[in-house]
Amino acid sequence: MGHSHAHNHAHNDLKGRNLLLSIVLNILITVAQVIGGIISGSLSLLSDALHNFSDVLSLIVSYIADRYSKKEASLKKTFGYKRAEIIAAFVNASSLLIVAVYLIYEAIVRFLNPQEIESGIVIWLALLGIVANGFSVLLLRKDAKENMNMRSAYLHLFTDMTASVAVLVGGLLMKFYGWFWVDSVLTVLIAIYLLFMGYDLLKKSFNVLMLFTPDDIDLEKISLAISDFLEIKNVHHMHVWQLNEAEIHLEAHVEFTNDISISEFDAILDRVEELLYHHFGINHINIQPEYKKDDPKDIIVQD
Repeated sequence: MGHSHAHNHAHNDLKGRNLLLSIVLNILITVAQVIGGIISGSLSLLSDALHNFSDVLSLIVSYIADRYSKKEASLKKTFGYKRAEIIAAFVNASSLLIVAVYLIYEAIVRFLNPQEIESGIVIWLALLGIVANGFSVLLLRKDAKENMNMRSAYLHLFTDMTASVAVLVGGLLMKFYGWFWVDSVLTVLIAIYLLFMGYDLLKKSFNVLMLFTPDDIDLEKISLAISDFLEIKNVHHMHVWQLNEAEIHLEAHVEFTNDISISEFDAILDRVEELLYHHFGINHINIQPEYKKDDPKDIIVQD
């Protein structure tokens, strides 16, 4: 058990360092693109710089949330800051949608008013953005699969990388063919992708914050599975929610067929916990035992 704790602590420290390094890289990219955009006269580059700046802010939010999520619980904060990363994911997803809408607006303006720009600077700074953001994406890729907050940061960086690819393609086409409209088209395509990804993440984080039942959990199936125990008459007044991505909680009233002792209840509870964990992935369970209690017996009862 001690080994597992030490491993998780080391992994969390590495996750925080990867986020911090990504923040530094994105600050450098943003400053370089702002300077390059002003010198070259490229609205495309300045737009990408704005996108990068929003990512710097989102990464900072993710980093703060990651640090806070490690704080211990207390008498005033019994869950600690375990939901900090979910809040960060929600904020970052919201900013993804705002940036996507703004990019579409900028792309339409540029498409209607194309301007000749210094494509050489655009190409080199786009390459810088691809390399730096690509490195950041690789740093966060593993944690993005397991953590909603890290996934939001990963999505910001990934869309930044693809935006830099679009800017590079646009810069090359402007340099060799003078097709200044291409950049606008590519920007719209990236923004549409951003809208889809941002909306999905916003919906998932919103569901967790609102204590909605996880999509892959069926309360009726859980009720039937628990009621299969001979000692249990029915299960009602159920609540299932996610505290964060690692913890799924269930609380319910369980009516027993007989007036059992506390030790008997504990033995049955152990079996129920095993069932819920292995078949439904629920790892925090709070059950209120009842016997011939006069209360509503529906699965869902409005508190």
